[in-house]
Amino acid sequence: MVKKEKNATFEENLKQLDDIVEKLESGEVDLEKSVELYEKGMILKNQCESKLKKIETQIKKIKIENNQIKKEDFK
Repeated sequence: MVKKEKNATFEENLKQLDDIVEKLESGEVDLEKSVELYEKGMILKNQCESKLKKIETQIKKIKIENNQIKKEDFK
């Protein structure tokens, strides 16, 4: 199983996912390595989706009140 990299940014995860897709599309990786890359890619995809959902929640909590932007605590 692939370990979750701590503190990886969305952009870093997306770059790693892009690299994996390029390797898989090249057709130059053996079957076992392809499965390993696919598994890591799915983990990275899930991490990216999770981060996007968190950001979406933050954006929804930002409100304009009295001509000022106020961010509500959403924890």
